Amino acid sequence: MSNVLTDLSDTLANTVAAAGAGVVRVEGRRRIPATGIVWSADGLIVTAHHVVSRDENIQIGLPDGRSVNAELVGRDPATDTAVLRAEADGLTPFTESNKQELGVGNLVLALGRPGKTVQATLGIVSALGDGWRTRLGGQVDRYLQTDVVMYPGFSGGPLVDAHGRLAGMNTSALMGGVSLAIPTATLARVADALARDGRMKRGFLGVSTQRVKLPDDLREQLAQKSGLLIVSTESGSPASAAGLTLGDTIVTLDNEKVRDHDDLLALLTGDRVGTAVPVGIVRGGQVQQVQVTIGERA
Repeated sequence: MSNVLTDLSDTLANTVAAAGAGVVRVEGRRRIPATGIVWSADGLIVTAHHVVSRDENIQIGLPDGRSVNAELVGRDPATDTAVLRAEADGLTPFTESNKQELGVGNLVLALGRPGKTVQATLGIVSALGDGWRTRLGGQVDRYLQTDVVMYPGFSGGPLVDAHGRLAGMNTSALMGGVSLAIPTATLARVADALARDGRMKRGFLGVSTQRVKLPDDLREQLAQKSGLLIVSTESGSPASAAGLTLGDTIVTLDNEKVRDHDDLLALLTGDRVGTAVPVGIVRGGQVQQVQVTIGERA
């Protein structure tokens, strides 16, 4: 038994030592520094949005002990993700883990570098689930919950599997009291968009809505039980320009069902910005379609 524990201990220590090459310190707020993930060899760093409270005078502490300047490339509060560009090259990015190999009960390590040396805490994957939407409307590709202890300064750091491969980015901001990791698929999608555009594009209609039950005849006709009643429209918004008005009930967008607010947010994707799409509504008891050019959320 002692040999098994010794081997496990040595393996974990070696994993941390090797993975530490992809972990940096992020000094982007007044209090304790946070952690970042080396995303590319030429200096692209991914970290948590909430640990970068300023846009200038950001410092990155590299694994070799050097401290270099960095600029903010872009941030996405909805997924608590920020991308920085450090004045450094020759860095060591992580290898992505195979999500099919990661299951509930598997060992994982949360790594941080709020100081000069890498720190680690051990835990297990406590829950896995399908994609979900954050309270700010960000789409996360997979629910990944662990029981790792999030010590101060660990937010923005990597969650790695037993092989030292990147499984996600640790954050304490998206769901209070729960240790979550933003999976690599989400990080890749958001980081690519931020590096390209400096922001995440999200669609915008300009309506306030509330979920309502549909009458029995419309339930049968539309094969859905609910829709979104428009309670107000913003002046000059895409909805207003298209003639959507108080009392209309949205039931589809681009031929996809809209049953609640989450459905609508999920359909207002960046690739629809600037595109005219059919919006199905119930007006005066009749189902109609209105063409709406999707705007971009500021």
